[in-house]
Amino acid sequence: MTLPAVLITGGATRIGAALSRGFAAAGWHVVIHYKSSSSPADELAAELGTAETVRCDLSDDDAAAAMIANLAERLPNWRCLINSASVFDYDGATNLDPATNREAMQVNALAPARMSQAFLSHAVSSAQRCVIQITDMKIANPNPDFFSYTMSKNALASTIKMLAKGATGERDRVYGIAPGAILASHDQSEEETELSHRLNLLQRKTGADEIVDAALFLASDKLRSGETLFIDSGQHLLDQDRDVIWLAREQAEAAR
Repeated sequence: MTLPAVLITGGATRIGAALSRGFAAAGWHVVIHYKSSSSPADELAAELGTAETVRCDLSDDDAAAAMIANLAERLPNWRCLINSASVFDYDGATNLDPATNREAMQVNALAPARMSQAFLSHAVSSAQRCVIQITDMKIANPNPDFFSYTMSKNALASTIKMLAKGATGERDRVYGIAPGAILASHDQSEEETELSHRLNLLQRKTGADEIVDAALFLASDKLRSGETLFIDSGQHLLDQDRDVIWLAREQAEAAR
């Protein structure tokens, strides 16, 4: 195998699947990580052709680091790791749930940090190597909802510059992508999704294809290491008091 390889965690569903399709279309060999989505992962790998799947529960950070070391032993041109997998469960600023917090910090921050370190220590590439952390526009536009999730994404965001300064070689890059509202969340109806996803400065829906384009750009080695791209139609420049799920419901109720 001489194609550049990319591992996309959570690569079988939602934005992860869009990333898998985008990198495959751009000529990359895609390693699709999953935890429980075995059928979607297998089906997507078959669709893409030059792809494979790997299972790992990211709540076990030792297993996550071992997965990286094992892949590094057999991928001859492993250029990119995209930490996209995430848990997104609700708790609030006045009622942090310890179990929710532990899982969010483990899956969304600790495991990606250890995988990034393992990748930068072991992966072999014929060109540059690149880590992309998928964070969230909430790191710049926080609100009280999804407290533990937001806390974990801030922790992940903090790794970007630290890894860029302390764990990379001359041809290594570490980046962040901070998406806004892209896909329906939780129990949103189609009407609520349409409204909530336009609560940004451009009043437009941000597409998953824009996340893919950003990731491919970063993987091209054309931006200084340590940078984060906000792909959210300007949502991070606002100061929203609640998550857009509830803001959209409030607007819909007021319009009735």
